[in-house]
Amino acid sequence: MTWNRPNTTRRRALSLLALAMLPLCGCGIYSFNGTNIDPAVKTISIQTFQNSAPNAPAYLAQRFTEDIKDYFQRNTTLKLVPRDGDLQFDGNIAAYDFAPAQIQQNGGLPGAGANRLTIQVQLRFTNTKNNKQDFEQTFQSQKDFASTQDIATVNNDLASVREITRNIISDMFNKSVANW
Repeated sequence: MTWNRPNTTRRRALSLLALAMLPLCGCGIYSFNGTNIDPAVKTISIQTFQNSAPNAPAYLAQRFTEDIKDYFQRNTTLKLVPRDGDLQFDGNIAAYDFAPAQIQQNGGLPGAGANRLTIQVQLRFTNTKNNKQDFEQTFQSQKDFASTQDIATVNNDLASVREITRNIISDMFNKSVANW
C-alpha cells in the first residue's frame, strides 16, 4: 500500500484547522464579528433617536436611526422588533458642533486652520435578560474639514457626516453586544 502524500497533508491541515476552531465552538455565544450575546436574547428594538442638537440638519435623526438598525441587522442574528425587544436602544443626538480646530496666524490675524464637526449621541441601553448590562452613555466622534468649508458645505457632505455617525454606531455596538 502506498501513501498518497497530498491527501495525507490535506487531512493533517484539516485536522489542525478543526482543532484550532474547537475553542470557539465551546459556549455557543461567541461569533466571528465579536459579539457576545446571550443565546436567550433574540430580539432588538431601536427607537427613533430624537434630535435635540439645535445645529444638526433635519435629516440626521432619521438617517442615524436607520443606520444603527442596518448595522445591527448586518452584524447580529437578532430580530428587529418595533418595541419591547430583549435589547432596547433609545436616545438622542445631543450635540452637533462645528468649530475651529486649529488656530493659526494668517496675515497677522488668528484664523481657523481647520474646522471640526463633533457629534454626540446619548444612548440608553436596556438588556431585559440581564439588567447588569444596562447603561446610559454619551458617544462622540468628530472629523476635521478644511477651513474653507463652512457648515452648510459640511452638512451637504453626507458621506462625511455618515462617517462620523458610523464611528458612533460602531462604539455603541461594541459597548452593548461585544462587551469591549
